[in-house]
Amino acid sequence: MILTNHYCTMIHLVLICLCIKSSSSLAADTISGNQILSGSQTIVSSGANFELGFFNPGTTSKYYIGIWYKKVTKRTVVWVANRETPILDKNSAQLKVLDGNLVLLNESQAKIWSTDLNTTSSNNSSVVAVLRDDGNLVLRDGSGSNSTSVETLWESFDNPADTWLPGGRLAYDKKTRKKQRLISWKNTEDPAPGLFSLEFDPEMKQYIMRWNESEQYWKSGAWDGHIFSDAPEMRLNYIYNFTYIDTANETYFTYSLYNHSIISRFILDVSGQIQQLSWVSTDWILFWSKPSQQCEVYAYCGAFGCCNQKSSLFCNCLPGFKHKSESDWGLKDYSGGCCENNGSSTSNGRGDKFLMQPYMRLPPHPQSVAVGNIDENSCSLWNGELLNLQQLSQGDGNGRTIYIRLSASSSVFSGGKNNKGVVIGASFGSAVGVLALLVIVVAVMWRLKGKGVGSSKGVKGSLVTFGYKDLQNATKNFSDKLGEGGFGSVFRGNLPDSTAIAVKKLESISQGEKQFRTEVSTIGTIQHVNLVRLRGFCSEGNKKLLIYDYMENGSLDSYLFHANEMKVLEWKKRYKIAVGIARGLSYLHEKCRDCIIHCDIKPENILLDTEFCPKVADFGLAKLVGRDFSRVLTTMRGTRGYLAPEWILGVAITAKADVYISGRRNSENSQEGKVKYFPSLAARVMVDGGDILGLLDPALDGNADVEEVLKICKVACWCIQDEEDIRPSMGQVVQILEGLMDVNTPPIPRSLQLFVESQEHIIFFTDSSSASQSSQTKSNNSSTSSRSNSQMATSSTD
Repeated sequence: MILTNHYCTMIHLVLICLCIKSSSSLAADTISGNQILSGSQTIVSSGANFELGFFNPGTTSKYYIGIWYKKVTKRTVVWVANRETPILDKNSAQLKVLDGNLVLLNESQAKIWSTDLNTTSSNNSSVVAVLRDDGNLVLRDGSGSNSTSVETLWESFDNPADTWLPGGRLAYDKKTRKKQRLISWKNTEDPAPGLFSLEFDPEMKQYIMRWNESEQYWKSGAWDGHIFSDAPEMRLNYIYNFTYIDTANETYFTYSLYNHSIISRFILDVSGQIQQLSWVSTDWILFWSKPSQQCEVYAYCGAFGCCNQKSSLFCNCLPGFKHKSESDWGLKDYSGGCCENNGSSTSNGRGDKFLMQPYMRLPPHPQSVAVGNIDENSCSLWNGELLNLQQLSQGDGNGRTIYIRLSASSSVFSGGKNNKGVVIGASFGSAVGVLALLVIVVAVMWRLKGKGVGSSKGVKGSLVTFGYKDLQNATKNFSDKLGEGGFGSVFRGNLPDSTAIAVKKLESISQGEKQFRTEVSTIGTIQHVNLVRLRGFCSEGNKKLLIYDYMENGSLDSYLFHANEMKVLEWKKRYKIAVGIARGLSYLHEKCRDCIIHCDIKPENILLDTEFCPKVADFGLAKLVGRDFSRVLTTMRGTRGYLAPEWILGVAITAKADVYISGRRNSENSQEGKVKYFPSLAARVMVDGGDILGLLDPALDGNADVEEVLKICKVACWCIQDEEDIRPSMGQVVQILEGLMDVNTPPIPRSLQLFVESQEHIIFFTDSSSASQSSQTKSNNSSTSSRSNSQMATSSTD
């Protein structure tokens, strides 16, 4: 009997525990009035797109309530509730609905965050919090049977953190004049509000970014119904569908994704840039960021910090200074800036010295400007903290020289007379000393100007104007020729700081000086990771030259068409090159203010940097040299077989002509030195479902991803359709290659149907060649249309 009672007691205990567990369990996507969320508990949206719960960013032991992607393998938080009030024990903390509000209680059960609604309704007990499948956390009355018709009391989309999700909005309330803002995290492990914010400007219908809620450092430009004038990446009918809403109470933009299977977001990063990222396979891919140059972000490196756009670490301290907070810098929070190594000077300024720093872009707002101008060179004096310093390249005409006052005991002066940059030591204890310093600074600047240091002057943007004699010296009188193209010859050179450059001497320039400079300035503003950067130019009489970054690995053709040189690129690298080229062309076609048609895409115009990142070269040159597109045909040496039908028909040329060339390759080596017509060979394989790997470069030994090869073949066949309306845009090509869009089996172009149906392939010729050199690499490769091997990586690039 005792045993029976013991078993009954145990059963009752189990039942009690089950009841307790049942009463505290949460609905999949909802927190109701009698439920709490604590510890490792989470709620998940109905379609399992998003999850809400406690999280700790990075290595910190602090916990926050946040929303993150459920289907993304790298936890990516899109919203945080208690940004400024973290908790230390998630197991003791509680998130629950209390008196009509969603509240967060810390370890001591003190309220540290709330939706802060004025709750006077008698239905407070029926209020629930629901995580929707678009990532929006809403507070609503849960008593209604139809949740879609119930009024929303509060929503996280109206209280964003640093992320703007599809369906969200950044609005301006006309009654309260309140603006919704994206505010960056303080650093990568602290979601507390940072210094950078993005807000909507209702008067100009544009978005602006501010530092510390004051200094504006970027704007999107006005919305014209299709595009933001200064941010062409944010456009209608691209990836997103932007919508502008203007009601009696508020005005705002919202956006949606055309393809709902894509995971994409806007984020105001800790870098101070607005970024658009999409999840591709196993990682977030950055599509664009604004400002495009990190050093354009206001006060990014903090006081006495110096930004260098060309350095892997954008921010460094000025000589004689150190990181104010090593931990913050390690978390990419540079806002604290730098402080002098020796701390505060104890000499009351006596014996202080000045360190010269040349080629600097100076802060835009000096606190005082001294004594006037001398031949356009002004002398300015800054007191207090220095913000927005940028280190430019040696010889950059936009650079100025700044003299930084340091304690005489600073370690930078330990080298005595041999210490580079020390220019003067002076007493600084009186107003006379200040005046003497200014006179010396002006004199030195005057001397530098007289000697023509760098002999280059800045033009619009960051371009540098080079003197012809300087380029003669840099290229050793143009002795190291890299190649020759339709627009001129290219030579290698080195700047005084040993930076390698490529100098293109343009031929047959028909434009006037003013128009030439205007077009050069336009090209200089176009910057993309897959486009060769224009550093500057020279224009002296009929001498017109362009100066580009030098690419160590030369051009793509040297790796595709020279098997004897053992430059075999593995398939993965070829595929990445194909994607990169498509991105570069997409930027020229769809993301520049004016569409830029390249007209001469070929392996010789694809350059490779040290990491084999492809860079499209020679873009914009057709217009620069003043040639009509109808005459550009005559400049394409050895590439006429790649021209789209529009060229021959004499109709208007559009960006689809570049698409055609990007999908085209003409020849395939075969036995007995026969060179077959590659398009018909590839089309035959597509029709019959043959061995797709048989189209690969034999040097790869069939080592390639079959799905990727098939995808590239399909894309290439779509690109060479006879009707340009059927061809995809380069933006669509990028999406397909990156796996964001599926591609169907294409029809065989009419121009190839005859050869496919007859099961024959045109024989171009037996093996013979004609010399043709690349843009930036020494090579005696033959015409592209006569000696190409079967390089399938270029089926979508050349």
